[in-house]
Amino acid sequence: MIRGIVAVALALACASVAAQVGRQFPSEKQTVVDRVTGRPLAVLTAGTSSDAKIYPTHPQWAADGVHILFRSSDRSTDRTPQIFVVNEITGVITQLSDGPGVDAGSINVARQTNKVYYLRRAANDAPGTLIEVDLDAFFRAVANGEAGARRFERTVGTLPKNFIGAGGFTLDADEKTAYLGFDQRRAPARQPGQPVPQVPGGLLAMDLANGKTRTVLEVPFRMGHVQANPLKPGEILYCHETGGDAPQRMWIVNADGSNNRPVFPEHDDDWVTHEQFADADHVIFNLMGHTTRLRQRPTGIMVVNLRDGTMENLGQPDSYYNAAQQQQYSDPNIPSGNEARGGFWHNAVTYDRRFAAGDDFDGNVHLIDRRTGGRTLLTTGHRMRPDHTHPSFSADGTRLLIQSGLLTDGQRLSLIVVPTGVTVGSR
Repeated sequence: MIRGIVAVALALACASVAAQVGRQFPSEKQTVVDRVTGRPLAVLTAGTSSDAKIYPTHPQWAADGVHILFRSSDRSTDRTPQIFVVNEITGVITQLSDGPGVDAGSINVARQTNKVYYLRRAANDAPGTLIEVDLDAFFRAVANGEAGARRFERTVGTLPKNFIGAGGFTLDADEKTAYLGFDQRRAPARQPGQPVPQVPGGLLAMDLANGKTRTVLEVPFRMGHVQANPLKPGEILYCHETGGDAPQRMWIVNADGSNNRPVFPEHDDDWVTHEQFADADHVIFNLMGHTTRLRQRPTGIMVVNLRDGTMENLGQPDSYYNAAQQQQYSDPNIPSGNEARGGFWHNAVTYDRRFAAGDDFDGNVHLIDRRTGGRTLLTTGHRMRPDHTHPSFSADGTRLLIQSGLLTDGQRLSLIVVPTGVTVGSR
């Protein structure tokens, strides 16, 4: 009898969780005006929940150009991290995933089709799975009240039983393969204020048609920031993840494991971070200049040519970040006092080689015209906590998506769309 009661209770609990997929939230959209630049900012999430955008190495907007994917740690009824989608026009928010094991920290939005991919990690050491969501079918199901049937989901494949994810995953340019970073063995927990513990890592490939997996390569360090070339199939960029300054940060490899090589060989006084593809043949990254020592060499947002190694320097603001806000930086590598030079921290780029963007240590976001070198201050004061702004361009370059602690004094993040005043391909 007791077993029967427990079974019914568990079934009811599972049904309650499953009912969360397709759950909609009223619009939180509002417009605020930047007090310095005068630009209107479209606030999509109000900061009442703990929301965050996808990391800037990956697309933010679905292929339909209307829906933005994001994660939230407390919007679901069971308070577990889940995936949500917000309509940029109407502001309506819809829950896309539910239940335990959803890796909401690594969401892949397809560029060629209106689909989304995410990992679900099973309990009790069972193998995890890669899930595909057809957004068009999803929204039809939501409109018809049929989201619970999950006919819009497909299990692409099952990961190896002992797979330990690290560095996220990415879709190849032809969207035929996913590449997933992994640890070769379990790493110790990272301690507050300490570097990321190092264990050997690697890359796994999964065929999106049949779910078959293969190992691309193994490396002697912690894998990070896995991202495929968005315009040229068969190239994967990754980094040596230390949580700070790595001896050689950026690496690139072919999909068959060949031609594994460093990108931008580093000197001892170079601090490289926040790399992403700028187009099929270039990588944009930050050569940090937040200390006087680092400023003794050229620093700023840089673009390196993957084919011949030539460099483009997009500049560096000569500023000192606000010493009164230094407590927001938990990284012991971030200096204080007279060493607090600041400068650019993260970057964004349009694939037409025309525009870039960067945030600085005070949470200001700048637009950079790569042809003229001109720099425009777009928006200001986006408290770089509880996380950084991480700007990302829309596909047409007219907007930047950022996450900001401005509205909550750094307690929670809001998703904000910033107009750039430019369009990809404009002259």
